[in-house]
Amino acid sequence: MELIVYGTFVGLAVAAYITRHLASRSEEKKVSISNLNFKSFQKTFFLVYFLALLGDWLQGPYVYKLYAYYGFKESDIAVLYVAGFASSVVFGTCTGPIADIFGRRKVAISFSVIYTFCCLTKLSSDFTWLFIGRIFGGIATSMLFSTFESWYVYEHSERHGYPSEWIGITFSITTFWNGIIAILAGIISNVGAETLGFGPVAPFVVALGPLVLCGILVVYNWEENYGNRKENFSSSCMEGFRIIFSEENIFLLGSIQSLLESCMYIFVFLWTPVLTPENSSTPLGMVFSCFMVCIMIGSSLFSMLMSRGFSEAHILKLCLYAISSTMLICCFTARPNATSTDTLISFASFLVLEVAIGMYFPAISYLRSQVIPESHRANVMNWFRVPMNVMTCGALLCLRIEAVSSDKRIVFAVCLCLSLLGTVLCTRFMTTFGARSVEKKEAADADIQDAKAGLLAEA
Repeated sequence: MELIVYGTFVGLAVAAYITRHLASRSEEKKVSISNLNFKSFQKTFFLVYFLALLGDWLQGPYVYKLYAYYGFKESDIAVLYVAGFASSVVFGTCTGPIADIFGRRKVAISFSVIYTFCCLTKLSSDFTWLFIGRIFGGIATSMLFSTFESWYVYEHSERHGYPSEWIGITFSITTFWNGIIAILAGIISNVGAETLGFGPVAPFVVALGPLVLCGILVVYNWEENYGNRKENFSSSCMEGFRIIFSEENIFLLGSIQSLLESCMYIFVFLWTPVLTPENSSTPLGMVFSCFMVCIMIGSSLFSMLMSRGFSEAHILKLCLYAISSTMLICCFTARPNATSTDTLISFASFLVLEVAIGMYFPAISYLRSQVIPESHRANVMNWFRVPMNVMTCGALLCLRIEAVSSDKRIVFAVCLCLSLLGTVLCTRFMTTFGARSVEKKEAADADIQDAKAGLLAEA
C-alpha cells in the first residue's frame, strides 16, 4: 500500500501540472494578459486570503494529536470537536449580518485577531481554555468561509465593475493554490512537530505568523465594503433567513451546499480509519498530499470545462454525481475486516471525490455570487452553514455508537442519500437558474433596444 500511495502521488503531481497548464491557456482566452488592473486586484485578494488559508491549514494535521498529547480521552476530544462545529451553528451565524452591517474589512481583521487567540489557547493543557479556543475557532472558520468571499465579490462587481464571468476564474485559482498551501502547511507542521522535535503545539505557534500578517495586510491594503446597513443586527439576521426561503434559487443552492459539504466534512472523519485497517502501513501524510493534489486537478478541470461551454451549474451536478459514486462504492468496500483490495478501491474512490471537491468550490462560489443579493451576502452564506454543521455534528456523535463505529458503511450510506438528494435538487436548480438567466438576458436586450430607440427619437 505504501508504494502504491507514493507512486500515485507522483502520477497525480504530473497530472496536476499538465491540467494547470491547459487551464491557464483557457483562462487567458477569457482574461487578456494585458489586463494588468484586474490581475493587480486579484493579487490584493490572493495575498490576504492565502495567508488566512495557511494559518488555518497549519493547525489541521495536529489538532487531535495535541489533545491526545495533553492526556485527554477520545470522548473528551470528541466533545472539543463538537464544540467547534456547534460554535459555527450558534455564533458563526451572527458573523454574516455583522459583516454586512459593520463592514467586511473590519470582520476580516477580527478574523485575524480571533484565530490568533484560538492558537494561543492551544498553549494551555487546561480543558476549559481548549474548549474556549474551539468556540472561537468555530467563529473564525465561519468568517473565513463567508466574509473574504463576500468582500471579493463586492469589490469585483460593484467597485471595479469587472465581468461576472471572471469570478469563476479567480475562485478556480484560489482552489488550485489552496491545495498547494495545504501540502506546504502539512510539511511545515510535520517538520516543526516531528523533525525539529517541538511537539504537536509547534504548528499552532507557527500559524500565528501568517494570521497576524493577514490582519496587517487587510488594514493597509483593503478598502471597506458593506451589505445592507439600514437594518439593525437582529432584523438583518432574520432577513437573511427570510431571503433564503423567499427565493427558490437561493434555497436550492443553499440546500445543495449544505448536503454536499456535510458529506465532505463527514468524509474528513472517515478516511483515516477506512484507509488504515489493522496491520496497515498506509502513509497518511502522503495520502493527505494526494488528496490535495486531486483538489488542484479539480480546479484546473473546472477552468477547462468552462472553456468548453459547460455552465457552473452543470459542473456542480457533475460533482454531485462523482461524490454519489464514491459513497456508493464505499458502501461495499468500507466493511469491517476489509481486504487490501477493498482498501485500494476505497482509496481510488476518495481520489475521485477530492477531484470533484476541487471543481465544486469555484462552481459554488460563482453561483453564490449570482443568486445571493449583495445586501445580505455574508449573512445568507453563514445561514447555509447551519444545517451542514448540524449534520456533521450528528454524524460525529453517531460514530461514538459501537455499531456505527465498527461498520462505517452505515455512515457512507447516509452520505449516499444526502448526495443523491443534492443531485435531485441540483437538477431543479439548473432549470430555475437557467430560466432566470434567460429572463435577465431578455431584459438587458430590451433595455438596449429602448435606449437605441430613445437615441433615434432624439436624433
